[in-house]
Amino acid sequence: MMHDADRTRPDGEILDIGRGVFAQQARELEALGGRLGQAFTDAVGAMRDCDGRVIVTGLGKSGIVARKLAATLTATGTPAQFIHPVEAIHGDLGVAGSGDVMLAISRSGDNPEVTQLAGLARHFGMVLIALTGRPDSQLARHSDVVVPCDVSREACPLNLTPTTSATAAMVTGDAIALALLTLRGFDERDFATYHPGGVLGRSLLMSVGELMHTGEEMPLVNLDATLRECLPVLVGKRLGCACVVHDDGTLAGICADGDVKRILLEHEAPLERPIADLMTPDPATIAVDDLAVAALRRMEERERGPITVLVVVDRDRKPVGLLHIHDILRAGIYGRDTGDDLPR
Repeated sequence: MMHDADRTRPDGEILDIGRGVFAQQARELEALGGRLGQAFTDAVGAMRDCDGRVIVTGLGKSGIVARKLAATLTATGTPAQFIHPVEAIHGDLGVAGSGDVMLAISRSGDNPEVTQLAGLARHFGMVLIALTGRPDSQLARHSDVVVPCDVSREACPLNLTPTTSATAAMVTGDAIALALLTLRGFDERDFATYHPGGVLGRSLLMSVGELMHTGEEMPLVNLDATLRECLPVLVGKRLGCACVVHDDGTLAGICADGDVKRILLEHEAPLERPIADLMTPDPATIAVDDLAVAALRRMEERERGPITVLVVVDRDRKPVGLLHIHDILRAGIYGRDTGDDLPR
């Protein structure tokens, strides 16, 4: 029941309460991360080596965390299923087998439904992992591996409502899931395979060939052209650059808007200079079958600085397309900020 005094708290005090929750939970999580040890490694190893599924269980707030963890594990390459402890001991445990691993989440570790299920899991021959705030609890005594996720205090001012403890269990579960993801070599293509119906999944499956500019849209100039001859192509195609090619069609270099600006400032009578003297040789390239997300990463993580365009080449290093960062972003594929560097 809300008291009248609580209705008149100033906004600043309300903000302080909210910020205090963030600060308190951040401190607890940092401390918990620093305490991770061999038990965490053992839990990840047991789940990695599991021949069946990871059965995740918990009751109350821990059950909500368990449902989320099961979904995260399944989405990142570790088959998992949430089982409600009460329903499990009344028949649902029939989905489990001896090759499975059970991960039980309980703040106290003494919840009777969870501990009863843990005992049954051992009877089935499953490896049992406990995620608990009390490593000396009954659940912990049943378990093969005990991953502590204890906190010194809840964010609740009464120290009663599971708040920080639930966050600690969720973050510990995420840490396990992401360690497994890394060990399995799970990448963007795998993620897209597991999420084919979502916008993110579809975008991650897009290839460079689906987004690149080809044919008449390609800004191509010959290596013996002058800057004057190159400018209509560079300006007319409106992609910020022109691909320079040898007589046999292989890529020689690239001339970007930034190159033109530099040339105009540094040279007298620049328009008659050969493009071969002004271009950037050996530009960044990519293959037509590569994923668009890989192209974005290549643009962002280039050693000499981010770029905005990749030349798409075939096996003979002949340009077959041009991919601009705007094409990737329009497709809903996002990465780190690329800056506004021009192609090189």
